[in-house]
Amino acid sequence: MRQETRKQFNQYLAGVATDNQLEFDGVARGEKFTVEPTVQQKLEKRVQESSDFLKMINLVPVTEQQGETLGLGLVSTIAGTTDTNSQDRETQDIHNLNKIAYHCQQINYDTHLRYATLDMWAKFPDFAKKVGELKAERIALDRIMIGFNGTSRAATSNRSSNPLLQDVAVGWLHKIETSASQRVMSEIKGAGKIEVGKEKDYKTLDALVFSAVSDLIAPQYQDDTKLVAIMSRDLLADKYFPLVNDPKATEQLAGDTIISQKRVGGLRAIQAPFMPKGTILITRLDNLSIYYQEGAMRRTLVDNAKRDRYEDYTSSNDDFVVENYEMVALLKNIKMVDAGDE
Repeated sequence: MRQETRKQFNQYLAGVATDNQLEFDGVARGEKFTVEPTVQQKLEKRVQESSDFLKMINLVPVTEQQGETLGLGLVSTIAGTTDTNSQDRETQDIHNLNKIAYHCQQINYDTHLRYATLDMWAKFPDFAKKVGELKAERIALDRIMIGFNGTSRAATSNRSSNPLLQDVAVGWLHKIETSASQRVMSEIKGAGKIEVGKEKDYKTLDALVFSAVSDLIAPQYQDDTKLVAIMSRDLLADKYFPLVNDPKATEQLAGDTIISQKRVGGLRAIQAPFMPKGTILITRLDNLSIYYQEGAMRRTLVDNAKRDRYEDYTSSNDDFVVENYEMVALLKNIKMVDAGDE
């Protein structure tokens, strides 16, 4: 690491120490510390702002590691009548009445930057910002990947055998499958898949989505105008729904999300990163949450001269939460077919 780089990086470490009310020497020596709650909130905000999809869902700080979900969003009917001659009026909880447990567990977001990379960045006046934004963006993408693909939490995850972070934490889709299997459709008539085409039960994606809303989502939520269809890339780009090839039909957000200006089954279509192929999730975006435990973020910065790199060990207690299972429909194993494909 060049002298100029060392000077820039020491200023970065000094900022970290000051923000967390720590001594510079302790941070520079690689002592582990708990990130101050206000700093943690800023870091989480930076992560959320680095992803358009995360901006659309909830990123929620919680005090306790375990508890009941907050039931975010208006998810219950409240209108009613009461004969006050015989009984008192009773209030209705405006949030979710179903008790759903959350459990924030440790996820490690450990990274390193090689000296050569830091040397290249040292000439830029926004050196510290570059270091922080790069990590925030990767945390955001990894959280989305876990949310759509996570099926378990291994004691030690294996990135080689689980490249989509399937074994880091249990994500939204798997929770829907295990906690609300009645809201899931993965095949038709024992075929092991949902075929959509001219000669099939569902001629178009529009018909499939429209039917799923009526059949799988609880009646009180079926007409919610904020329901969306979060679709996998292969379905969004399919010739039966050619949105990506029509710039007038889509809005490419800066970052990671495509929003259709057309509708599928009456719902706005959204493509989010890492949605499994052949999959559509129908819900409100504010029905998906990531909870993180306040005061539980830990960090260690290590200058590892043996490997010519600076290492940043960061951990956060996180959980992926579906606020209301009655407001979801999950369609899996969708295959678009032509008569000639049969």
